[in-house]
Amino acid sequence: MGTRSFASPITFEERRGRDDRCTTAADDPTRSVTCSRPMLAVQSATPVTLAETHLGNAAMIPLCDLKALCALLTLLLLLLLSVRSGAAEQRCSSALLSSCEECVRRGPECAWCSQERFQDGAHVSQRCGSVSELRIRGCEEAFIENPQVKVEVNATISSSQVAPREITIHLRPGSEASFMVEVRQLERYPVDLYYLVDVSASMQDNLDRLKSVGLALSHQMKQHSSDFRVGFGSFVDKPVSPYINVHPSKLINPCSDYEVHCRPAHGFIHVLPVTENMTEFTRVTQEQRISGNMDTPEGGFDAMLQAAVCKKDIGWRPEAKHLLLVMTDQPSHLTLDSKLAGIVVPHDGRCHLQENIYTQTSSMEHPTVAQLAEKLLENSVHSIFAVDQLQYQWYEDLVDLIPGSYVGRMYPKASNLKDLVVHAYKKLLSEVEVQMELEDDQAHLFWINVTALCPEGSSSSGNTKCSRVKPEQTMHNVSNQVYFQLTVGMLSCPEGDVLMSVRPVGFNESLSVRIRPLCGCSCKHCQETPDRSSCSNNTLPESTDTCRAQRNAAVCSGRGTCRCGTCVCDSSRLGNIYGSFCEMDDFSCPYERGMVCGGNGRCVSGECACVPGWTGEACGCRTSTETCLSDEGVICSGRGKCVCGRCVCDDQRRSGDFCEKCPICHSSCQSHWSCVSCHLSNGLRSDAFQRCNHSCAPLVDYVDDITELVRGKYCLYPSSEKCHYRFLLDLANDRPQLLISRHPAACVWSRRYFKTFLSVFLLTVTLGLGLLTGVWQLLRVKNCKFRSKPEQETEHTTEKDSSLVPTTTEKTITYRREPLPNHTLEMHKEISVTVLHFLSSDDAVSLDLNFLIELELLV
Repeated sequence: MGTRSFASPITFEERRGRDDRCTTAADDPTRSVTCSRPMLAVQSATPVTLAETHLGNAAMIPLCDLKALCALLTLLLLLLLSVRSGAAEQRCSSALLSSCEECVRRGPECAWCSQERFQDGAHVSQRCGSVSELRIRGCEEAFIENPQVKVEVNATISSSQVAPREITIHLRPGSEASFMVEVRQLERYPVDLYYLVDVSASMQDNLDRLKSVGLALSHQMKQHSSDFRVGFGSFVDKPVSPYINVHPSKLINPCSDYEVHCRPAHGFIHVLPVTENMTEFTRVTQEQRISGNMDTPEGGFDAMLQAAVCKKDIGWRPEAKHLLLVMTDQPSHLTLDSKLAGIVVPHDGRCHLQENIYTQTSSMEHPTVAQLAEKLLENSVHSIFAVDQLQYQWYEDLVDLIPGSYVGRMYPKASNLKDLVVHAYKKLLSEVEVQMELEDDQAHLFWINVTALCPEGSSSSGNTKCSRVKPEQTMHNVSNQVYFQLTVGMLSCPEGDVLMSVRPVGFNESLSVRIRPLCGCSCKHCQETPDRSSCSNNTLPESTDTCRAQRNAAVCSGRGTCRCGTCVCDSSRLGNIYGSFCEMDDFSCPYERGMVCGGNGRCVSGECACVPGWTGEACGCRTSTETCLSDEGVICSGRGKCVCGRCVCDDQRRSGDFCEKCPICHSSCQSHWSCVSCHLSNGLRSDAFQRCNHSCAPLVDYVDDITELVRGKYCLYPSSEKCHYRFLLDLANDRPQLLISRHPAACVWSRRYFKTFLSVFLLTVTLGLGLLTGVWQLLRVKNCKFRSKPEQETEHTTEKDSSLVPTTTEKTITYRREPLPNHTLEMHKEISVTVLHFLSSDDAVSLDLNFLIELELLV
């Protein structure tokens, strides 16, 4: 059966300091720790140092803030309980329920009452309900079957890296449980490094470099490891077409065309188990020769899986860190690529080495990425990809799918291989990640959530990894240890116990979690079956007196039939009818918050019988007044009454949980004049605060410069000395604050008012008269100009224009009748204005239009 790995890790809290829910069986040889809790109450386990930090921070919070926070949390809790209570009743109520097993499978809120003669006459399904509902119906606590969710920790197994190593969880369908896992990263581990080298022809330079770098890498890794060992293996590709040339000569020597002797292509050959003999490692690497194939991708996934699962052949030590160094310059074939060669058998994930050669390379597909990641995690193997620059992006996307892997760029001729491996090892040690494994056929029945609590204090739900963890942090500093908080929930009942593994990536230790479903009941008589044999043998008429609450009352209250002296209540679509005389039901009483009697009482004969602490027609009012007490310990701050656990304010303008808020009570300026007057009459001295408390609702203070204040409402108060005082009303706080200026804004007298008014009046009249005079003068001048203009135009028409009289500077041009020579006449004349008159008469001269006269007039 396969297993499914979850991306969300499980966490457990090793409870060295147990709380009141956990009891340690000191006399028990197994020394198991049992932690039980109420249903759906998630256990939160936090390291002591974090808890102390939280308490220290809480001590710095003001007391008033803590009270307000507690009140808010109480209201939220009550709301949550009411909602969950209604949901639980709906989930647990079903007419099809007939046994305790069916009831507890409905959900973690459902319980079964095994008490005899419980709700006589009611259907057997009424025995199922929430614990609070069964108590209200009259079921005693000892007869309520309610399997509890709990976590049991086996503290007897010692561990150096993962704690605890074994726990047992008891879960009901729909319930959840939480625990913590502590992971410690050691500072110096034994290290097993296995070289898995691509020996295709393109890797010739890198292979030559490897022959000389192995010894130097061994010396450098010994600085970070207590015991360093190396091994070696090679791969090329599947030796079938179309991956290689299957010509007989090419099978023996794939490089025959280049006159180079190469070794035959192979899927994977295990050459050297991990050893501390570096001389042997150097000899083996120097004997390696290249091979060849036809396509670009290589068979790296095949070789990686065999190197991971063949633990005995490779020589992986259980206590060591396992590093698989993959050196290649090409990507790897994926699963579907095998179909090109006609290979359709899926990889089984097992070891198939015979005489150090992978024998199933030609008959099984390449493994999937998920299958490869699962086997690497299962065998605690870290993958280091040393790849060419051109293939870096391909492998960078791959490492996101393989937990505990690292990719680095390999320079030409593997010149940086030593530094790459050391850096990769440090990087892998600085990351702590957990993975979970669950059987495939059971995985759909559970859900898992993980929260990583990293040394730097960060935590986020769904995070399975902590980065930048220093090994010495987890060894010498308890506050920097790595924790993972895990919550496991069960959706429905499996057939039996389910095993789950929580495994930190690359660690050789893991946590085993056994989940035991709580899908049955422990009661021997969980279903009442009354014996009526004596009634069936009686041939006399049945008496109905025992089915009447009173002598003159109706049989079974008119809502049932009397059988064998016992009432069998009728069924109703409205709800349940029950009782010895069918006098009770759960639907004819008043409703509160969608529940009969508010969920705080029983419905008896149409009236609510409230439980202690509740009152009212629908049991919706609390009898206690604790919820109405303000911070000062006064009910509703002395401004209201406590009704049903809530404050009803006397003044409708007030609001708040304790009638402490009134935004509009003190918002007008005039409402504070009496307060300001009191303080001014006392000279704004310190003793005025006590004398004026009766007339001042807000807090009062004095300021020298009120203009510097920004927040609030500015107001003016006219004093009896004819001065205005400015004050500011700040309503931003819960209680208004009044700030009065020590210095008046302005002081005025009646005589000064008269002088000011007279000056403004005379200035206004003077400016008005001057403006009218100016306008009148402008209109008069314009009228005079308009009258003189027509006379001037008449004189112009009678007089002759002087510009037309001949002067000595003018020339007279005479035009003769005979035609003039055909030449251009050019004339120049300097005049101010030239007027040409063309006269038409009988003796008008005819002008030859062929003449071109150019006149140049200079003005």
